[in-house]
Amino acid sequence: MNLQKLSRLDLNLLVSLQALMEERSVTRAAERLYITQPAMSRVLQRLRDQLDDPLFTRSGNKLIPSPKAEKLATRLPSMLDSILEMVSDGEFNPAAYEGEIAIVIPEFFAISVISELTSMLNDYAPGVTLSVTGVTDSIEGDLATGELDFAVDIAKSQSEEIKATNLAAGSPSIWMKEDHPLANQKTLVLDEILEYPFIQYYLFITKGVNARTDSRFDRELHKLGRKRKKALVTRQFFTAIETLVNSDCLMVAAARYGERPKPDVYPIVQKNFPMDLPHTDIISLVLLQHKRTLESPIHRWLSDAIIYLVTKMHLNWS
Repeated sequence: MNLQKLSRLDLNLLVSLQALMEERSVTRAAERLYITQPAMSRVLQRLRDQLDDPLFTRSGNKLIPSPKAEKLATRLPSMLDSILEMVSDGEFNPAAYEGEIAIVIPEFFAISVISELTSMLNDYAPGVTLSVTGVTDSIEGDLATGELDFAVDIAKSQSEEIKATNLAAGSPSIWMKEDHPLANQKTLVLDEILEYPFIQYYLFITKGVNARTDSRFDRELHKLGRKRKKALVTRQFFTAIETLVNSDCLMVAAARYGERPKPDVYPIVQKNFPMDLPHTDIISLVLLQHKRTLESPIHRWLSDAIIYLVTKMHLNWS
């Protein structure tokens, strides 16, 4: 056996070649392997260099294998199956898992992520049932007891029992309908925005908030001896958005993470905070899980899947 020659070949490239043969698409092969499309394009170029063959030509949106690639395709699956059988004794197979995974996540972020995550589970782990909610009595307590498997929340101090992984970050902004009296102003002024009522939509997922609960925005106003009028306090994202587009209310929300409501359905304008109001430039979201689940195969797989989806969807500006 020519071990020296084999040592120069990255066997991971053969896995990528198999994905390309099955999908006949660089983009879909990248999604199968949880890498970006540019990264898969670089892998394909490395394969061409190492095998000294173009391997694929493009016809429309489809990759057409070369004769050498077709020849490899007849032997590659059995070879990879043999390697997998040799090393996979006791390895986790998401397709074989059956059970419920409970996640608490703010609605504005769930809109972007949960449908994509469900689609991925249907493809690769169909036995998993997602249980999704937007509120909990205690994030740390429910993670510790197993009532929750994961939580997505605003980054803040957590106990040593909780692992926090950065997911996304966004800057606060002022939302309003597109024909609002302030919509055409390039720069907002604090005195002007305080003339209008506000919708207070809660990003936090703990219970027990009401109109008397001050947000970060309220606390900064209090430091200046000011306050705002709250017309609506809600946890329901689309209730807040419907009210926003049908009134002169304003709303404080994140400018960058999650998906802004589609402009043809909800014509929303986002404005930077007034310069005369101190504020935090970046607010981060984190994925939380209890340390007891860190070595659980399904939890590791799902954690990687969530992080991959957030990155793929360009929700991570941190």
